[in-house]
Amino acid sequence: MKKLLLISLLLLSVSLQSYGQNKFTPEWNIGVGFGSTFSSMSIVPTSTKLNFKTQSMMQYQGGISVRYISDKNVGLIGELNYSQMGWETKFADETLVANKHQHMLNYISIPLLTHIYFGDKTRFFFNLGPQIGILLSDKEKTNDAFDEWLVTADTTVYSTDLYGLKAQKKIDYGITAGMGVEIRTGIGNFALEGRYYMGFGDIYNNKKQDPYSRSANRVISAKLTYYIKAF
Repeated sequence: MKKLLLISLLLLSVSLQSYGQNKFTPEWNIGVGFGSTFSSMSIVPTSTKLNFKTQSMMQYQGGISVRYISDKNVGLIGELNYSQMGWETKFADETLVANKHQHMLNYISIPLLTHIYFGDKTRFFFNLGPQIGILLSDKEKTNDAFDEWLVTADTTVYSTDLYGLKAQKKIDYGITAGMGVEIRTGIGNFALEGRYYMGFGDIYNNKKQDPYSRSANRVISAKLTYYIKAF
């Protein structure tokens, strides 16, 4: 994870240094994007084994983008997105297959990305950079089977302290990497991108006395962004 962050910062530094060194005409773009998120959670208990897994849950994201192409093949992207994250619980015990539990986390996410592209009218690109998130809200969704089980669950066998536990840390941070294709037309530019976000921070307290030593967001997303040239 540290290597990815160092690479991201290096690419960002190279992009910044190129601003005053180019013969290329810089280009500012403003964009709006929308897409799907497939989020899960990396959860590691402090002292016990989990009797469940987290699996991807489909939700949505959308927001605005500002892109500055500073040199041929290189630029920067800053975004302000509303992003839905979280996870769905998959129980290991086959007798609990009817149980349904989802924990939804809603963030304002702000990625700052180095943008590298190849091509002209059709461009293939790669984006990489740090991302910070501010938690707006979180809620859980369950069914009757889960609610009935939770009342009588044997806590010496099942880990139940996660249920009903709200996120304790409001700031999330990590690194985002993505790749995609952009079609440039007379009415604007259309960029289709797939991304992976790896959270470095935890949503729960992670000291020795806390139940979980790791609780980090993991998100795969697909997004379509429409850009227009600002100036």
